[in-house]
Amino acid sequence: MDENRRPIKTRSSAWAQALTRAFVKRDISPNQISVLSIGFALVGALALCVDQGIVASIICLLGIQLRLICNLLDGMVAIEGGKKSPVGALYNEFPDRIADSLLLIALGVATGFPSLGWFAALVAALTAYVRVFGGSLSLPQHFGGPMAKQHRMAVMSVALVLNAVEVFYLETHHALLIGLIVILVGSLITCVTRTLKIAKQLEAPHVD
Repeated sequence: MDENRRPIKTRSSAWAQALTRAFVKRDISPNQISVLSIGFALVGALALCVDQGIVASIICLLGIQLRLICNLLDGMVAIEGGKKSPVGALYNEFPDRIADSLLLIALGVATGFPSLGWFAALVAALTAYVRVFGGSLSLPQHFGGPMAKQHRMAVMSVALVLNAVEVFYLETHHALLIGLIVILVGSLITCVTRTLKIAKQLEAPHVD
């Protein structure tokens, strides 16, 4: 197992394996799947920016889930499907950063605090930077939280579901703001915890 690959239990699921085989059979590259994830994130982000109602919340929620499925399948098509490419590492990282930023900035716009959305997007990118920086030092990359990518998207998904209920009964959007704050604070903590792990590994005595 590649120690610098995010551990995801869903890879062993029947539906993920079936989709991987289907994409490989149709000669769809993992890089194309990675770029497609940006499209799904963009649709969700635009829906949330235009309106914060029930329909927009559902569209954004679907955009997030489809984006995550793309994030799962691009790696599976590349590794299990034998379709790795020289630029695969770039496509594995950059679309993730773009998709994250689109969704978090849109969440900030939806709450009426766009600056918080931009700040959350910046800190989310920093969590990935710290992880990859550790890898550049020949250390195992740390994918843990408390607010790694899958956790950020899970919190945003829950916030969207609660927002749909909140809009129906109260016509307010407090759940979205709370979700954004949780993501922002959790991402800051993640940056710190990952940095401390790297420092601890660097300070550990090396045995020849």
